[in-house]
Amino acid sequence: MKISTKKIAYLSFLIALTVILTRVLSIRIPVAGVEGVRIGFGALPIIFAGIAFGPLAGAIVGALGDILGYFINPIGAYMPHFTFTSLLTGFIPGFMIFYVLKRCRTLPVILIAISVGQVISSLILVPYFINNLFEVSFAILMPPRVLSQLINVPIYVYFIKTLINYKSVEIKKVKAGSNC
Repeated sequence: MKISTKKIAYLSFLIALTVILTRVLSIRIPVAGVEGVRIGFGALPIIFAGIAFGPLAGAIVGALGDILGYFINPIGAYMPHFTFTSLLTGFIPGFMIFYVLKRCRTLPVILIAISVGQVISSLILVPYFINNLFEVSFAILMPPRVLSQLINVPIYVYFIKTLINYKSVEIKKVKAGSNC
């Protein structure tokens, strides 16, 4: 990943935005005494970083956003499990776009990349960690999480496609001759 001052500024802004959207501007719904569902758009800047700047950038924004968010507004003890899932939230869509789907940023491709990332991180790993750490049943955790992702994924796709189409956002250029 080539580091420039402009890229550092973009990623810093996205880290700050994810902290604000996750820790301040989201609604937390407790399930069996732990935070089972968080309604908000905290993952949007993380996913955007991965799709616009690459998987490493998405992973950095996700991990640093979670760590800084914890120190600014701690909710319970620090659990590195959730930092890992936040890292994957940015890494997986970026990896899908840049290495699996050949840098194609059409609407269906973005939908696939975000869906795969959200299924792995939000629907598999987070409930697994909550179950192992706090012994909350999957039967209680899964219905609200699935409903939440059915609403969030299309919103993420729409906003990310809009931001990528916006000309002032500097992103990696699509290679000439791609299959898009």
